[in-house]
Amino acid sequence: MQQRTLGNGLKVSALGFGCMGLSANYGPPVEQQEGIRIIRAAVERGVTFFDTAEAYGPFTNEELVGEALSPFRQRVVIATKFGFGINPDGSRYGLDSRPGHIRQVTHAALKRLKVETIDLLYQHRVDPNVPIEDVAGTVNELIGQGKVKHFGLSEAGAQTIRRGHAVQPVTAVQSECSLWTRDPEQNGVLAACEELGIGFVPFSPLGAGFLTGKIGTTTEFASTDFRNLSPRFTPEARAANLALVDLLKRIAERKHATPAQIALAWLLAQKPWIVPIPGTTKLHRLEENLGAADVELTPDDLEEIEDAASKITIQGARLPEAVLKMSER
Repeated sequence: MQQRTLGNGLKVSALGFGCMGLSANYGPPVEQQEGIRIIRAAVERGVTFFDTAEAYGPFTNEELVGEALSPFRQRVVIATKFGFGINPDGSRYGLDSRPGHIRQVTHAALKRLKVETIDLLYQHRVDPNVPIEDVAGTVNELIGQGKVKHFGLSEAGAQTIRRGHAVQPVTAVQSECSLWTRDPEQNGVLAACEELGIGFVPFSPLGAGFLTGKIGTTTEFASTDFRNLSPRFTPEARAANLALVDLLKRIAERKHATPAQIALAWLLAQKPWIVPIPGTTKLHRLEENLGAADVELTPDDLEEIEDAASKITIQGARLPEAVLKMSER
């Protein structure tokens, strides 16, 4: 697996692994041993960058990742997140990035992950009630104590990124980004990352599975799958958005690849400091996704994709409005 460098010299595999779907948001969680098998299969295939959060489960995804990666601790980079208000029983109370809460979450995450230091600690969502300077300052203290190595922000706006970076250098910004969610290009986030030397980590790089070409207008999801509530996944929106999948299929056929591989290769081709983190619960999908690192898109390919995609209007918001309200735009 090729390597890429995020901000502050953090070297990771060109494609990471988003672990959320093993425990949350895409239907029932996988069994513990199956989750361990998938994560370790990713390590064996060269993945060194794994993404989790206390909110996934909550708590259970960090425990799964900690167990799965414990034999490979020196070979991998583990990223986790704080920022949601979560009670010990798993009930939630909104956003909470108060300094005391950040410290509490970090100490708990260290135990669940079975590590002495968290490689990359993101603020999961910007808390409007806590100045980003206080958040960055708290993480700076944790770095000084050796409990954290790098600071990250998730779904933050360009101004917040600049303000946080001035207090504690930001290593990575994580936001949803793909061929059907291009907000970071348009709202100044990617420009801020380039200006400040910050890496960018697209989550949901396959459009929550839609860009794989395996989801149609009649596809049904598990009752606990968030896509049931997503405006972009209504049958009407799916029917309209299949035009983008058709574009990916056309390029994929010519490249002897799959639509998912083209979608990931497109992201990789945008900047050398972009590291997508696709997730899956299936070994053959893991192998398919990782194969994207070997797909080379020429300037002509990229121009063709850009031209064709610009003529497609994506239907539906990427997330329910209540969730979008927690993201800076």
